[in-house]
Amino acid sequence: MSSIVATHGFRLTAVGKALEEFDCPALEPGVDQVVVEVAGCGLCHTDIGFAYDGVPTRHSLPLVLGHEIAGRVVAAGDKAGEWIGRAVIVPAVIPCGACEACAAGKPAICRKQFMPGNDGDGGFSTHVTVPARGLCPVPEPLPDGITLEMLSVVADAVTTPYEAITRAEVSSHDLVVIVGVGGIGGFGVQIAAAFGATVVAIDVDDDRLALAKQHGAALALNATQLDLKAMKSSIRGLSRDTGRGRVGLKIFEMSGTVAGQQTAFSLLDFGGYLGVVGYTTDRVEIRLSNLMALDATMRGNWGCAPDHYPDALSLVLQGKVALEPSIERHPLSELPALFEAVQQHRLRRRAIVMPDDGYAQWRTS
Repeated sequence: MSSIVATHGFRLTAVGKALEEFDCPALEPGVDQVVVEVAGCGLCHTDIGFAYDGVPTRHSLPLVLGHEIAGRVVAAGDKAGEWIGRAVIVPAVIPCGACEACAAGKPAICRKQFMPGNDGDGGFSTHVTVPARGLCPVPEPLPDGITLEMLSVVADAVTTPYEAITRAEVSSHDLVVIVGVGGIGGFGVQIAAAFGATVVAIDVDDDRLALAKQHGAALALNATQLDLKAMKSSIRGLSRDTGRGRVGLKIFEMSGTVAGQQTAFSLLDFGGYLGVVGYTTDRVEIRLSNLMALDATMRGNWGCAPDHYPDALSLVLQGKVALEPSIERHPLSELPALFEAVQQHRLRRRAIVMPDDGYAQWRTS
């Protein structure tokens, strides 16, 4: 079943150095692998951490980054032939399925997991080789207004907050607070609202807050204009008005900033729940004993179990989570400049990188 596929893309050769363009004439899947022709790959701030901040990749450099991948399987090993021709989303974290952690139902802590763009080459190329296990099939034809490259962000920006919100058992009884509504947080607002919760969005950017209000947030608070006391007062007022969150807010930190994490922890109340989704290498000073005094819970999550991808994808295909307002498309040839733009916070939406020919077809369609 295996085939050799030529690929073209960009790879990181050293931290702080511009991405290097490359051609690979021979890309051949192993017996349980597939080669995916990339339709789109989302650019995540984790990629920026690898490229600029010295966050170490588990695979040595040079390495093709990119872990938000959607595309079509064009080659497969002998044990993965059923995937040939199928549209798929590649999970950002692919557990081995056989270790003690996987057997215990904790695939996120699998020590043999494969993360594209970290444990091996990722999606900032025309093709990528990945394990066949865990692939999320994309039903075709897609609904109007949804295209395959758009679904690349499901691999992290949608499924990671989906996992956090699902673990917290969010329902129509809850008042949910999302701290940081750019990137994953904007999708987190939509997911929590789709689960029936009343949602509060907190950010420092009025445009992000306005978008959150358009897509599920009942209340939007700018943390640069309100102090913690005022934010608590507004949230408690909404709780009184709706009857939700009276026995504990469900708070999700999705900014990945020190200020955001401090705000989220400070908002914890009696019986509260804090899901830590955003990532920063900076240290945060908190009074951990608050968890004891408030009988509160704090929990993090690393990505999303591949088994949960179809349900998260379903929210998008049903129109309950809108992708288009939060994304922008770019050709692969612009990737080095795009990395710099994201690192300097010059983009307003999550960038999806497409091979140049696919981008050209999209522009003319």
